[in-house]
Amino acid sequence: MGPTLRATRALVLLAGFYLLGLVLLAALAAVDWAVAVHTPGAFALKVFIVSAVLAVPIIRGMFMLRTPKAEDEPGVRVDDSHEPRLWQTVREVAQQVGTRAPDEILLTGDVNAAVSEESRFLGLAGGTRRLHLGLPLMTGLSETQLRAVLAHEMGHYANADTRLAAISVRGRVQVLRTIAHFEERAGAKVSKERARQEKKAATALAKGKKAKAVDTTGTGVTYRAMARLYTAYGKFYLRATLSGSRRAEFAADVAAARIAGRDATASALREIPVLDAAHDFYLNSYATLGVQAGLLPSRGEFLGGFRHLLTARHEELDGMRGGPLPTEPVSPYDSHPPIAERVARIEALPDDGRASDPVRPALALLADAGRALAAVEEAVLTPAALGLRRLDWPELVHAAMSAHTEESAQRFGALVREAEGGDGTLRALLDAIDAGALWRIAERLPRSEEAAAATGRAAREFARPLLRAGLSQLVSAEYLGQGRARWELSWTDSAELELLDTPADGLTAALEAAVADRPDTAPLRALLAQAPAQPQAQPPAPAPTPLTPTV
Repeated sequence: MGPTLRATRALVLLAGFYLLGLVLLAALAAVDWAVAVHTPGAFALKVFIVSAVLAVPIIRGMFMLRTPKAEDEPGVRVDDSHEPRLWQTVREVAQQVGTRAPDEILLTGDVNAAVSEESRFLGLAGGTRRLHLGLPLMTGLSETQLRAVLAHEMGHYANADTRLAAISVRGRVQVLRTIAHFEERAGAKVSKERARQEKKAATALAKGKKAKAVDTTGTGVTYRAMARLYTAYGKFYLRATLSGSRRAEFAADVAAARIAGRDATASALREIPVLDAAHDFYLNSYATLGVQAGLLPSRGEFLGGFRHLLTARHEELDGMRGGPLPTEPVSPYDSHPPIAERVARIEALPDDGRASDPVRPALALLADAGRALAAVEEAVLTPAALGLRRLDWPELVHAAMSAHTEESAQRFGALVREAEGGDGTLRALLDAIDAGALWRIAERLPRSEEAAAATGRAAREFARPLLRAGLSQLVSAEYLGQGRARWELSWTDSAELELLDTPADGLTAALEAAVADRPDTAPLRALLAQAPAQPQAQPPAPAPTPLTPTV
């Protein structure tokens, strides 16, 4: 479907929104006329008022013509003087696709690339073009793969997808506004009715009478019925534009394969879900590990640390690349077809003889990748996050995990304190165990239904792992406080607590003895009584390993 037909369809769908509004207004007017003719009087006046109230959201939705300006995405705009090689590459790709290059490049902090255009007159006239390019995406792609991504985005410009999006966006905004107006009025009516009933119930209770339960089931039902009409049209609108949006994605993929090569385009598409999953894991497990303790990685490493994860876990990521691709869209209304379908279409193209050789990482297109990562980091983090204390990775992991350990130890200590009194410290727990209180403490632990129903030895076996874990947290906190243990960073696995002066198997045996059927705390007390190890000088942190993408 060409741009003209797509624009015509979008305009017809937009007109359908206004037609629906006119039909509803006409229906309200017809009801008013019928009531005025057949049943004049107070009832007719009530109907007129209801019709007027219902008409207000319809009219507001129809005549709020201005589409709200989208919020600026956080990022850093770069020009030729900042990133000459990146701009040169983007312009080369745009020329090969046969379209005008973007006017701005915005470096962002997510695994994504997108284009936008501030078109005018419902997309009939073009405007400022902007390329949004995520540094985490560049971190995981080769230069060849990035050219495929850029060619895909330039394909959207060439097919006028960004200009025509203005019409589709206008329709979605109008429908959503009108639904929001009706839902807002329904919510206000429910709140008012609830307050009235609660006041009435309170008055009844004050007089010693039985109060009725608050029931707002039928309140605001008219508003919600109108909202459902517009919701149904909104779903129809989205489904009607969905096929065109997905065809536009396929067309942009073909443009990418023509410019960057079939294999590079397919490998880039395969890489995106892998990078997306890896980046989510990185943010949750590394970048934000110390936030609760008021810590962040050193400047530039909040985004830049993703390179270390990709390098260290390349074998694991290779396994993910060889796995099945997503076969379903993110949502029923997602404008992008499933990745599996897109890759299959690209790989079905004839072999063009251009292999996807990852000669250089895409970050090599930046004049100074470290500086760019730091600058984007400053733009995407909140002021509160930017105010947190910065540490290098080894110190961050040790400090953050120590804080987590202390928090867990305090929670278990509070449980011990509730069960047996005392101050909830490790020494108090060991004294309680020696006094025969271990299984009384176990009764305070959270238990499944099966564990709660168990008795005797079965109950002890259910409780023993939880008791051991809680005791282990208290012991770990004690070792950390004495400087006898340290959390060690690992990019390939979870952080590990390294004991500086105690064999790990010795501590394990002491913990097992303390929660045995006949508890014995002597081995654990002996370990705790040893003199703290002298602080050892820590070797300097290794320099970040440069990323070598694997395709």
